[in-house]
Amino acid sequence: AFEDKPLPVYGDGMQIRDWLFVEDHCRGIRAALDKGREGEIYNIGGNCSLPNIEVVRRILAATGKPESLIRYVTDRPGHDRRYALSSAKLMNEAGWAPKVSFDEGLALTVRWYRENSGWVSRVRSGEYLRFYELNYANR
Repeated sequence: AFEDKPLPVYGDGMQIRDWLFVEDHCRGIRAALDKGREGEIYNIGGNCSLPNIEVVRRILAATGKPESLIRYVTDRPGHDRRYALSSAKLMNEAGWAPKVSFDEGLALTVRWYRENSGWVSRVRSGEYLRFYELNYANR
């Protein structure tokens, strides 16, 4: 969206996903480590199920870009209509719950990308990959 390039949306865009801000995810992992029971499995979800097209529209609004950037493309075969988790077990056993709303998390994410555009450009250009391969690939 920042570059005014078309944003592809698969099929009708009504595939539903559960959205969670990264800091809430980290807090969920910490809660499972600190308060969870050994050997148990804990889902960490955002309790925020939204269709992909709604997320794309909110990204465009948050970046001040027009919805005319949306491009519907052929859906991929076997594309799941819904991915969503229940975090009830982690909430009940560890007292964890997401703190950041979807819109607040989106605003924080957009701000981060704006403030770190140089880093993003280096990663996208391949410069970061070359650095990684040079310094870490043969260890």
